[in-house]
Amino acid sequence: MSGGPPATPLLRLLTVAGVLVATLLTVFAGTASAHAALTGSDPKDGAVVATAPKAVTLSFSEQVSLGKKAIRVLAPDNKRVDTGKIADVSTASRASYRIALGPGLANGTYTVAWQAVSADTHPVAGAFTFSVGAPSKTTADVGGQGVGGGLVGVLYGVARYFSYAGFVLLVGGAAFVLVCWPRGASARPLQRLVVRGWVTFTASTLALLLLRSPYTGSGKIADVFDLGGLQEVLGTKEGAALVSRLLLLGAAAIFVAVLFGAYARRGEEGAQEEAEAAREERAEHGEPGPTGGGSGPGAERRDLAFGLGAGGAVVAAGLAATWSLSEHASTGIQTALAMPVDMVHLLAVACWLGGLAALLVSLYRAPSIDAAAVRRFSTLAFCSVVALVASGLYQAWRQIGTFSALTSTSYGRLLMIKVGLVVVVVVIAYFSRRWTARLAAAPVAALAGADGGPDGDAVGDEPVAASQGAGPGTGSASGSASASRSASASGSGSRGGPGSGTNAGSGSGGGKGNTATDGARAAQLARQRTAVATASKKRARDADPARGGLRRSVLAEAGVAVAVLALATVLSDTEPGRTAEAAAKNPTSASAAAVLPKGGPVDLSIPFDTGGPKGKGVVEFYLDPARVGGANLVHIYLNGPDDQPLDVPQVKASLTLKARGIGPLAVTPERFAPGHWAADHVQIPMPGTWQLALTVRTSDIDETTVYKNITIG
Repeated sequence: MSGGPPATPLLRLLTVAGVLVATLLTVFAGTASAHAALTGSDPKDGAVVATAPKAVTLSFSEQVSLGKKAIRVLAPDNKRVDTGKIADVSTASRASYRIALGPGLANGTYTVAWQAVSADTHPVAGAFTFSVGAPSKTTADVGGQGVGGGLVGVLYGVARYFSYAGFVLLVGGAAFVLVCWPRGASARPLQRLVVRGWVTFTASTLALLLLRSPYTGSGKIADVFDLGGLQEVLGTKEGAALVSRLLLLGAAAIFVAVLFGAYARRGEEGAQEEAEAAREERAEHGEPGPTGGGSGPGAERRDLAFGLGAGGAVVAAGLAATWSLSEHASTGIQTALAMPVDMVHLLAVACWLGGLAALLVSLYRAPSIDAAAVRRFSTLAFCSVVALVASGLYQAWRQIGTFSALTSTSYGRLLMIKVGLVVVVVVIAYFSRRWTARLAAAPVAALAGADGGPDGDAVGDEPVAASQGAGPGTGSASGSASASRSASASGSGSRGGPGSGTNAGSGSGGGKGNTATDGARAAQLARQRTAVATASKKRARDADPARGGLRRSVLAEAGVAVAVLALATVLSDTEPGRTAEAAAKNPTSASAAAVLPKGGPVDLSIPFDTGGPKGKGVVEFYLDPARVGGANLVHIYLNGPDDQPLDVPQVKASLTLKARGIGPLAVTPERFAPGHWAADHVQIPMPGTWQLALTVRTSDIDETTVYKNITIG
């Protein structure tokens, strides 16, 4: 009894996977988690110095890359007082950078705003204040530091996920064909899977390259095609990694072309030779004759397989290295060991998850797959999981450092969720191995019917033999009946008898007209026989309980694996536990926000009255995510007493942290529509209870300011 349409389970899997990925990317999108922490400064945050310093020094937990405008020192009136010249004054134990200040600094509170790219290529930003003589009010605006946030941040995160997904499908799918099922090189579904993996990988890499400049700089989507910014990116470590990845993808395109071209053709030729030898053996009822020894298509295919395996391994390792040499593994402790271990981790993930996707497609889309191929993948998956666990344990120790970081940092909590999902996948894989054993023990005829090509096409004349089969069975019976009816019709037409459909050629007595008609009918008969044999194999395949059980377990395994891949993508963009714990000890660091209590989005409704005509109403203030950094978005809505939008000439806002003597920091919203004002990339330098001041002007002389305390996490 056949199951539902093959596309239905796959469609369900893709739908669930899409929702899961979208949820993870939405939950964890926003400002990129800082991977370098500001560990100190001179003057210190909040310090009051008697005389004006000649320079400001910033110290980080690791080396960072600083642009020309990476550090700005702003006076109370928002004017820059630095010279713009940044010097690297790092020592063996500390990464420090200094910017010189101009002479004659007046008394008051100064704001230091900075943004940089950490050694693992992730953007970081923050701000702090110090005072000369005594604290004062300040109108410093540190906006415009939208690194890693907004729409650009979301798009960059999506592109990162698809780059990992493309890598997994490309490498894992090719490994499945070469190692587990060489005959699958001719299967159209597998070809489409690997080619789509290459296309996805290439497109996402190009997107990452174009988005890199606004992602680490302005945060504006319009800067995607800024050639100057692109040129700067090409000179960075991440830019070099992305360009190298594109070059390796060019080599991968040649690999894919040979794999599904020359290698697949050699396999078809070898399969035809084996089918011919099998027919001769059955005809002679004796031992099969020699098939060419070490020569012929079989030997050529083995040589080609060796070349593809060696070349593919080099290309796959190179692609994995573009991550390992530029991200987490390239910074911190034991980098010489961490980078090759990270490469092993990535390749193990690709072979496991990509091979799993290839097996899923083969089970649902290909008419037949050898039980031996399933057993070989089971072995490959087991070895991949062992490598994955071993490399993952080392990476976890290196990135987490302490057991407390497992629960106190975002990285640790995400890592525990990932480990839990991997355990679930391994449990499901155990049941898949049991179904694989049952599949291997089942009779060959019950698994795939007569020998056929991997894409449902006949190899040699095997489908014909199947249609003539003498044994009982639905497929054989229908094939014989169809063949008998077709042969009868063909014979009637060739004699040109009454009722024949070939009266036009009957008078020629077997001339050219009959020859052409007979050839067309023979081709039609062959197609009918092939269709009958394929349908028979499909019914036998779908009715096999071992294959059905394997399909369901692999489908479940793949569904959880998609979640594992999504979490791996989020982890690669999350601050490691070691750095997060170090940052938590220093409140100056913007990274400390990752472990401080979260205030959450702010949503306020405050009544106001300017005292003039149409001066009464309600102002609604919305701040999201209300976190330290420069990715905060402000929306201000004004409604009159009639609950309709109230259009006013001006709205202003400011934030003051009285406990630290910071502010007011000006927020300058722009008018979007009547009664609607907004501002993006609002920079908040540190957590705490801030006083929000909203000024509404309804005429040239009528205005009022309302105040409210809000919590920034």
